[in-house]
Amino acid sequence: MLEAIVKNLEKFPLSRPQPEGSQGHLSAAVLVALIDGGEVPEIILTQRAQHLNSHAGEVAFPGGMWDSVDADLMMTALREAKEEIDLDPALVDVIATLPSATPRRRNLQVTPFVGLLADSPALMGDPSEIGSIFTVPLNYFLDIQRYSYLDLSHRGEILSFPCLNYRDDQDREYRIWGFTLRVITDMLNETLSAGLDLDYPSHQQIQLLRNK
Repeated sequence: MLEAIVKNLEKFPLSRPQPEGSQGHLSAAVLVALIDGGEVPEIILTQRAQHLNSHAGEVAFPGGMWDSVDADLMMTALREAKEEIDLDPALVDVIATLPSATPRRRNLQVTPFVGLLADSPALMGDPSEIGSIFTVPLNYFLDIQRYSYLDLSHRGEILSFPCLNYRDDQDREYRIWGFTLRVITDMLNETLSAGLDLDYPSHQQIQLLRNK
């Protein structure tokens, strides 16, 4: 599986974009870290700490905001992964830059970078940001029957987003959805022809929700 993913990621060649001018404060990067675990690769995800003021408890990739110390957005993704989960950048072979996107209800451009790890590293989350770190086998995302929909209400408007619940080997359950899930499923559709035809709200609907 990983061999096919890597081969087909050639359509998303590695680039190292830099925020332009005043856009630095609106630019972020995340690391889509894939572990070569044999027949089925795994992806590293985090759960944001429950005490955070924004997106508490949500599942996310390691990553964060661009900083002026970063030469480019790839360095942002690697630096943030080091700070958040103590992932040594030397262990990561960054191979692709996925299309940037804007998460729901945020005026922000996020660029995902796909990185490969030869083995499962020892990781430790920064408790000020990270509640837990977990991995999910990529084939878990390929079964369309596992998906459901999450309804979000904002000032009387309801939007439904695809979501996927995952329970790890310590019986902790995580809900994967939003930007994180879309990046994963789009990547699998592009590289494995996974056929994950999920129904997302339109860009216009999300913009209306943002502006309310």
